[in-house]
Amino acid sequence: MTTASNDQDFPPKGLNPESVWKHFAALCRIPRPSKHEERVRDYLVQWATGQGLESIIDRGGNLIIRKPASPGRENASGVILQAHLDMVCQKNDGVIHDFHNDPIHPVIRDNLVLAENTTLGADDGIGVALALAALEDNTLVHGPLEALLTVDEEEGMGGANKLETGVLRGNILLNLDSETWGDFCLGCAGGMDISVSRPGHSEPIPSDWQTVCIRVSGLRGGHSGINIHEGRGNAIKILVRILNALQSSLSLRLASLTGGTARNALPREASAVIAIRPDDMDTLTERLGQLQAIIRHELAGVDEKVRIDCEPATAVNIMSIADQHLWLRTLHAAPHGIWRMSPSVPGAPETSNNLGTVNLQPDNGACTLMARSTIDSACNALADEITSLFMLSGIPVVKENAYPGWAPDTTSPLLTTCRNVYRQTFGQEPATHIIHAGLECGILKSKYPVLDTISFGPTIHSPHAPGESVEIDTVEKAWRFLKALLATID
Repeated sequence: MTTASNDQDFPPKGLNPESVWKHFAALCRIPRPSKHEERVRDYLVQWATGQGLESIIDRGGNLIIRKPASPGRENASGVILQAHLDMVCQKNDGVIHDFHNDPIHPVIRDNLVLAENTTLGADDGIGVALALAALEDNTLVHGPLEALLTVDEEEGMGGANKLETGVLRGNILLNLDSETWGDFCLGCAGGMDISVSRPGHSEPIPSDWQTVCIRVSGLRGGHSGINIHEGRGNAIKILVRILNALQSSLSLRLASLTGGTARNALPREASAVIAIRPDDMDTLTERLGQLQAIIRHELAGVDEKVRIDCEPATAVNIMSIADQHLWLRTLHAAPHGIWRMSPSVPGAPETSNNLGTVNLQPDNGACTLMARSTIDSACNALADEITSLFMLSGIPVVKENAYPGWAPDTTSPLLTTCRNVYRQTFGQEPATHIIHAGLECGILKSKYPVLDTISFGPTIHSPHAPGESVEIDTVEKAWRFLKALLATID
């Protein structure tokens, strides 16, 4: 087992392809949370200038780098290599890491490059690194090349939504944001954010009551699209279920409830500070033990490491009893998970919702959800259903950041070329799939309908959770395939 102990040791000598890992290491050293990509974008502008390449930043903040065709390929189709600059920023509880200032520390474990306590940013840093390596390599045979490096993908596809029309020149789009090697993505779900918030009324905690914190942890988390059909636990839904069960038998008052870190990540942890009568403490401990056993049994084989802990806490105020009942009952009823499976693609989700974050305080409350579907009308229908639920509870709703899905085209000439190149390069047939997650392809095709599009990339595990990793050998295969594909496209 080889280990890179710090970011100065990465990448170690002999890690291939060297050019791709070199660029990925540089990205890891530059913080790049969503909506804060200026430093990495400025770095890449300077890099492009040093390479003698043209670069522009459009009104949406996206970076486009252009490279002329190699000799004799000037009349070949223009190819756009597309990836996003930002990354999901999550860390394990108790880990000190400032994603706005601290670098990511990749290490090597056997065939994996990973970050042990944070997200790695292989989603989509590896895609960016593949594009940069292609722009840098003067031995490649290719037509006119563009790299479209978008911003704010992880928090609403902001860069793609704001991309200017008329700025891209190519007619072939290679999206480098897929996460299963050897499996071409031909379509993706569209999505919509749903944000709810409401002011509340706080009250002082009765002087003779005790305050404790109930915490749900130990869940796997993951991507709210890719992993939504696996039945992984949602810490917010579990905690709300626990609180509803407890308040039916105990004198329980809620001071706060927080959980989740992003609307597009399955919540791994959630906690609530409650006040109870001192003579209810023994009953509370007993009931939490019973509920933990029940929930572990329900999540056996999926998320059986879930923990429900209780410890002393401090608080000054609690929510009014009306606000408490309103929020706990509405969140308990709020949908999470699969709404409908695809009738045309066996085993594939069609429409789903993720209850991603919640922040309830004595005088206010808010939560965010994300609906997805490969059918835009179904996404709208689910969002309307969720809106109706919260509005019936008197909680205002904002639907925003909607983006279209990407409908698959099985007759695509690009797909035929990709299959042929894959077969010739690796001696086997590639798989194809439609992903229940947001790729920017749908938005880009709505702005540039002429684009023939496909998505591929190396295998990435747990892309939105601490411990995120990428398989080393699949990065090398993705690079080999990209070089061969560029040389083949006429």
